Amino acid sequence: MFGLPPQVLLLLFGCLAAACTFEFANGFHDTANAVATVIYTNTLRPWVAVVWSAFWNFIGVFAGGIGVAMGIIYLLPVETLVDQNVYHGIAMVGALILAAIIWNVGTWYYGIPASSSHALIGSILGVGIAYSLLPESHGSAVNWGKAGETGIALLVGPLLGFALTIGMMFIFKRLSTSKAIFKEPHKHKPPPMWIRLLLIVTCTLVSFFHGSNDGQKGVGLIMLILIGIVPSYFALDQSKNPLDMRASLTKVEYVMGRVNRTELSAANQKLLADVQTQSADLDRIFAGSTRVEDLPQATRFDIRRDALLLANRAKKLLGAKELSLSAADRKIYDDAVKDMKGFTDYAPWWVLLMVSLSLACGTMIGWQRIVKTIGERIGKEHLTYAQGASSELVAAAMIGASTAFGLPSSTTHVLTSSVAGSMVASRGVKNINPGMVRTIALAWVLTLPVTMVLSGLLFVLFRAILS
Repeated sequence: MFGLPPQVLLLLFGCLAAACTFEFANGFHDTANAVATVIYTNTLRPWVAVVWSAFWNFIGVFAGGIGVAMGIIYLLPVETLVDQNVYHGIAMVGALILAAIIWNVGTWYYGIPASSSHALIGSILGVGIAYSLLPESHGSAVNWGKAGETGIALLVGPLLGFALTIGMMFIFKRLSTSKAIFKEPHKHKPPPMWIRLLLIVTCTLVSFFHGSNDGQKGVGLIMLILIGIVPSYFALDQSKNPLDMRASLTKVEYVMGRVNRTELSAANQKLLADVQTQSADLDRIFAGSTRVEDLPQATRFDIRRDALLLANRAKKLLGAKELSLSAADRKIYDDAVKDMKGFTDYAPWWVLLMVSLSLACGTMIGWQRIVKTIGERIGKEHLTYAQGASSELVAAAMIGASTAFGLPSSTTHVLTSSVAGSMVASRGVKNINPGMVRTIALAWVLTLPVTMVLSGLLFVLFRAILS
């Protein structure tokens, strides 16, 4: 299968199983973020809530697209890490998955709402940094530009969630005539019907957007595995003919040919030369081929590498201030690159199914520990109906916006910060439980560095063992 020896095939399946385990852990680790309010307020029975949440997580994975998944893949430019030794690819994906799982399970066990997103991203960055320090590396193995975008998104989300929930609570107080929604839930009595329906809607939205965002991270993780271990089969979308890329390549070459070299700085002249080298290499691969069968299987990864490097370098070049290029030429370039990325930015349907099932199954267990934290330990008062509804409404909006922009979002941090905002809106800062907030903040601060160090050390260890 895939032309791999039995022992490598076994390791591949092991890595895929580990990725599904990560998504399963993500489900039971983050499920409380969606079901905490409906369970805590007696809106839905626990088993109904988790099954309902699992269903919408499942749907969300299929509906979310692959923007966030590609963001995860491009954090670690696998094109620079993959070499002829398939075991190095196994060491890479094995280390980052194991590090993320260890942190996820550890924080879940102690009932700490920590971020699966931070854990996965920290693990990816740790592997990239560790690779950069190896003697055989050729410069940075981390896309720091994409890492910066991701970091800003993960930082801004909780801060906005905190602020917007305070505003949402203010709106509730101004518009609602019912005092019952601002009281602690009755242990055995459901809330008023209208607030009950609102809480079910917000639970549904958080579950759906959690699937569309966190599920995509699992999709990106599995694609990293497949591209890293079996690049000749998964470097390009198997449903498309790579020879169709030639038309877009011709357009890129046309635009690059219209660049005035004399107006470029020395650095940008070198960048232009690199772009032309990449396009020439693609022309060489495509030369004389009229059918996809004419292309050797091994060249598929070369096509992916050249196409992505060409797109990235050309994008930097077109961003140069001294470059004078018409809007029409830039439009031709943008359309051509978008078409080329259609061959590299993809995920097979069965990958989506694997991730959605793993996430949905994980969602149906393990919710008790963190529900109690969300409902009773973030603030000094128990979560009220209004606090639960406003927190989840803001969290759903924030996660949905992140997915729309192709950015990862931490469901855990957005929701916990929103709950904290709702507590402040009720009785001021003194209503926050300082001990619990300190613990959550500490987990937030430690997740990235701990997973980076852990995954980096595991990568070096696995690479040494498997080499």
